[in-house]
Amino acid sequence: MGMQASAHIVWDWNGTLFHDNTAIIGATNAAFAELGLAPITMEEYRALYCVPVPKFYERLMGRLPTDAEWLIMDEIFHRYYAEHRLTCGLTEGAAELLAGWRSAGGSQSLLSMYVHDELVPLVREFGIEPHFIRVDGRTGPSGGSKAEHMVRHLSALTGVDPARTVVIGDAADDAVAALHVGARAVLYTGGSHGRASLEAVGVPVVDSLAEAVTEAERLAA
Repeated sequence: MGMQASAHIVWDWNGTLFHDNTAIIGATNAAFAELGLAPITMEEYRALYCVPVPKFYERLMGRLPTDAEWLIMDEIFHRYYAEHRLTCGLTEGAAELLAGWRSAGGSQSLLSMYVHDELVPLVREFGIEPHFIRVDGRTGPSGGSKAEHMVRHLSALTGVDPARTVVIGDAADDAVAALHVGARAVLYTGGSHGRASLEAVGVPVVDSLAEAVTEAERLAA
């Protein structure tokens, strides 16, 4: 890697740097069980998942959940996830890639829709916080898009040009958020979406984080 110092990566957390697929599908099925819905497989999840999350539930239920149902499902999802994420770790090679990008002169930050007050200690626990110039999790209610969060995230970064910024994530919404601020995106197939749904977005799709960083370097040149 030999990028200029102004190249910047905005990383996603869940399903990208943090390999938490088993906790996600378990939490989803725990939420479904509360409403008497049948469990789904990881393959079904990856084929149907979308943001905002209530639309995902609509695909499975045939209707949008009521406000009361959404609150119940959201609470159960996060309670189950908080317990089971403890068995999850970083995606293979993630720590080395973060260190490599930083040492080569690129800057990077982390923007997640995971709760901010839970995200920061988790990132710190893995020893990767020093690689980021900023770490932002979600504040406010869950279930929305990342686009407006991306606006606030980039506006808080000094000297970062959206035109030389690449968002790396595992969901179509990561690409939508990138395009919303004039940045580029690379989508990784190891998380919440299958390749087919990611390719429909029209941005580069890769099967490893190493490929994602290589592609980000090319896009930010």
